Amino acid sequence: MNVNELTNVTIGGICTADYPDFVDAYIESADDMSGNPLSDEQLEALTDDNPEFVQAQAHDEIMGWV
Repeated sequence: MNVNELTNVTIGGICTADYPDFVDAYIESADDMSGNPLSDEQLEALTDDNPEFVQAQAHDEIMGWV
């Protein structure tokens, strides 16, 4: 799944003590491009396969950009 097609992405596990790595961050919820919520298995796979995306989203969230 392409992370650029996700909407309503929520990142969990953000610990500011981990800045800038956010090693515990994960995709908590997201919808696909049709608006369907992703399953827990899909969220886990996306988190595992896209660490740069998760880190960028976590950074944006703590900066208030999301």
